[in-house]
Amino acid sequence: MADDVTVTTLEVRKDKWSATRVVSEQQSMTLDSDEVLLRVDRFALTANNISYAGAGDLLGYWGFFPAQEGWGRIPAMGWADVLASAHPDVAVGDRVWGFFPFSTHLKILAGNHRAEQFQDVSPHRASYAPVYARFDRAAANPIYDVAREDHDSLLRGLFMTSWLVEDFLHMQSSFGADTCLITSASSKTSIALAHCVKKRGAMKSVGLTSPDNVAFCEGLGYYDSVVTYDAIRSLDPSRAAVIVDMAGSAVVLGEAHHHFGENIRHSCRIGATHYEEMGPVEDLPGATPEFFFAPSHIQTRSADLGAAQLMLDMGSEYAAFRAASDNWLSLTHSYGVDAVERVYQDVLAGRADARSGQIVSLWPAPQ
Repeated sequence: MADDVTVTTLEVRKDKWSATRVVSEQQSMTLDSDEVLLRVDRFALTANNISYAGAGDLLGYWGFFPAQEGWGRIPAMGWADVLASAHPDVAVGDRVWGFFPFSTHLKILAGNHRAEQFQDVSPHRASYAPVYARFDRAAANPIYDVAREDHDSLLRGLFMTSWLVEDFLHMQSSFGADTCLITSASSKTSIALAHCVKKRGAMKSVGLTSPDNVAFCEGLGYYDSVVTYDAIRSLDPSRAAVIVDMAGSAVVLGEAHHHFGENIRHSCRIGATHYEEMGPVEDLPGATPEFFFAPSHIQTRSADLGAAQLMLDMGSEYAAFRAASDNWLSLTHSYGVDAVERVYQDVLAGRADARSGQIVSLWPAPQ
């Protein structure tokens, strides 16, 4: 039918993330009241997406975009345009940033409208933090720059997480620690955290990484020192430390805890860049590892500072980080289903270059 569009989506097996399939569905352009159909333009594909799969059940990421039993739709941050709208305050052509599946389209039930954003208020989103269901209008974003859209896809969401982690540690007086251990130091979330730690200046940051990424991490200028995973025991165990784990490796986390012992004052779990090394992390010496849930800290700090001030603080620091990324980040664009699948497999297997930011689209390359 002329009033239908074909929606193409890349899904992964929840129990084997390397297994993928392409699903095609027909979506009517005729919408019910307050429904909005978004045409997903392009999105970032990073180790962060693998972390969403790793915490898919624990933190609910699989529930953002429901799929058939056994299959999952990994969330990704990117840009879309409103293709059709049955909401009086959401106009066709609006450019928005937010979470999307690996797909060509997304239909939502729009609500909680404000000048700068609206949310997906579909029933299946009701149990999730509103920040995950929000679509921000480009036209209302004071730091929007069309030339920086890809940087926003890659960096904006993960920077928010890192900024909130560092702010949380600061609010806790760093748990009495003077050293911040950051695993998967070459990942973009870790780089953002190192930027925030350096800016605050309250702790020294130690990046933990593989040998191939040492020079890159040192060249960033954010880490006070960079150490390979097999050299963790060269660190001074008498220093009180917090660890922010982006890798998700039970081996690496266990090595750090056993080396520092009770001097691990806080152990914060965030990512799963080394998802193949995930495992139990109970009964480790030092602080018990616990997941950081960014929306909870947003709520706490919004009450302290006011939501507008919190967003202003984060936004101004993000703009500085975004500009500084020109010193180390190069953008790579890939188009089409096969290309998205290839990039996903490379990121999943850890083959992606740390210096490269992967921007993908299921649409053919623009002419």
